[in-house]
Amino acid sequence: MKLWIAFWNILLKDFRTYYLKPPNLSWGIIFPIAWTGMFFIKSGRGVESILSVLPGVVGLSILFGTTSLLSVTVTFEKKNHSFERLLLAPIPLELLMLAKTSGAILFGFFNAFVPVVMAAFWVDLSGMRWGVFVAAVFLLSVASTFLGLFIAVAVSEVFEAQTFSNFFRFPMLFLCGLFFPISTLPVFLRPLSYLLPLTYGAAMLHGSVRGEFIMPVFLAMTVLAAFCVGLFLLSLYSIQRRWIA
Repeated sequence: MKLWIAFWNILLKDFRTYYLKPPNLSWGIIFPIAWTGMFFIKSGRGVESILSVLPGVVGLSILFGTTSLLSVTVTFEKKNHSFERLLLAPIPLELLMLAKTSGAILFGFFNAFVPVVMAAFWVDLSGMRWGVFVAAVFLLSVASTFLGLFIAVAVSEVFEAQTFSNFFRFPMLFLCGLFFPISTLPVFLRPLSYLLPLTYGAAMLHGSVRGEFIMPVFLAMTVLAAFCVGLFLLSLYSIQRRWIA
């Protein structure tokens, strides 16, 4: 029970200190609205046009929301040595890092539904496979958050975290099938697409919205979950090697 009280207090502290601050809160709302409005205006208001870009905008909102906030918050705490004090707390490192990342996961999860609410004003979304959609949003939020954690623990400055984040994020915009099929990519780039977690989240999102699955749902969920576990373990290893050893 004491461990979960510590978990809850760390999560609440991060929400009060970072996520519920007016700049972050407004940015978290404005960013997906801006992306959604831009793509919806460009594609037109037809049902097929909106449904074709909705999964990509949802994926973008999750990816940029989680990685940006987490890479900044963890890096900022490292620079001010407050993260080192957390490492001295009598709780397992795994639980500590889950507490530090849960806020970003929730932020990314709710960010994903801003484009959905906007799309609902123009198209009927009752035909969506909501179970697959919610599972995709959750797993993609976790994977993107742990990617942000992996980046944050690998650098020392906030600007380094942002630069390193863009090294992963911008290639994924074009390689992961968010807005156009992977089959349209050059042959030599397609294997790289399947090495990125966003590919599997995008496949689930497109399938849940449009009903066209390019891979089995169970396979996509399994691979995405494996990315979540792998990125989390790599982050823990980096923390132990850099700060604890």
